[in-house]
Amino acid sequence: MNRRRSSRHARRRGALLGAAVCAAALLAGGSTRADTGPRPADATAAAPSVRNACGTPSPGRPSCMAVVRTSGTAGPALTATSPVGYGPADLQAAYRLASAAKGSTGQTIAIVDAFDDPNAEADLAVYRRQYGLPPCTEANGCFHKVNQRGAATPLPSPDSGWALEESLDVQMASAVCPNCHILLVEADDNQDESLGASVDTAAALHANAISNSYGEPEYVGVAHMEGHFDHPGIAITASSGDSGLGVGYPAASEHVIAVGGTTLWPADNARGWQETAWWGAGSGCSTQFAKPAWQTDKVCTHRTVADVAAVADPYTGVAVYDTYGVGGWVTVGGTSASSPIIAAVYALAGNAATVNAAAYPYAHRTRLFDVTSGTNASCYPAYLCTAGRGYDGPTGLGTPNGTDAF
Repeated sequence: MNRRRSSRHARRRGALLGAAVCAAALLAGGSTRADTGPRPADATAAAPSVRNACGTPSPGRPSCMAVVRTSGTAGPALTATSPVGYGPADLQAAYRLASAAKGSTGQTIAIVDAFDDPNAEADLAVYRRQYGLPPCTEANGCFHKVNQRGAATPLPSPDSGWALEESLDVQMASAVCPNCHILLVEADDNQDESLGASVDTAAALHANAISNSYGEPEYVGVAHMEGHFDHPGIAITASSGDSGLGVGYPAASEHVIAVGGTTLWPADNARGWQETAWWGAGSGCSTQFAKPAWQTDKVCTHRTVADVAAVADPYTGVAVYDTYGVGGWVTVGGTSASSPIIAAVYALAGNAATVNAAAYPYAHRTRLFDVTSGTNASCYPAYLCTAGRGYDGPTGLGTPNGTDAF
């Protein structure tokens, strides 16, 4: 879809749908927002609504960051018998990862989430078969699921919202790095300490990259969690949030790569794709954590979110297969999608053990796609909420252009 046509579609949808609800209401679940941005070429003419899969976070109890396209104002996820949304070839093409994706057989991507997805392995098998990827199973050693103590049993109680999150995460890791091993670590529940213990377990089981697709509002005292994310030699990613301007945890941790979000669609340009900042991507200045030495923006005296970004807009979302949370193929976005994508890019790069993974993109920023338009709010100074040349809050330094920046 070229830029002019996208603009015409956006104006027509805006006229039909009217004003949108505030992005911050999204985490409460069941809210809707007008589709005023560009879409993939195969999207339907009528704009869908969206909902968060896991509900509202609170201090000490993070929520997952999966945003699901829905069939009604607050209805169940819109499922289909075939994929609707971006698949592995799309993501590899958009981020110039196709050649790198053929390697990385020795890398393990850990996915940390809460509760159990009973169908995670079976749903992953359907996803990989759909896209012609080789099997990734417990039997062949590619996939492994454990509880927060690293044991195969007992697993936590299941939860349909977090199950969808887990399907999204393991399938995005597969999409970007098909030959990587996947370790799914399921926390007993969505309390801080349970999720933190799961990160420790992932590190102890020798993960090369760990993705955390959840978050909560920053709060005084959250720094007690920092030890769980301090694992040198491992690339640890965290979703920046889905409610626009505002900082959450663990994205604010100085030990993680905070992953923002974009709207991504095909375009008539040299790259073949276009990106803008997604309106829901979390960004801003931390109040709890010191600024790491590699961040040089001048306004935030503390840590600034985000660092890098990838596709997160559910209207240009990814295809996910899930039979416990929703019952088939569904289109999903949120920075829950972008976090495992970036973790998988680090796995493709394969050098997290020898570099500071959080600092590395800052020393190689020219090797990223710079996102220069789009906003998640109105703020001052504008770079904290509006994409522009160089660093900005919603998209950080930019999106992958191959693996050189990772």
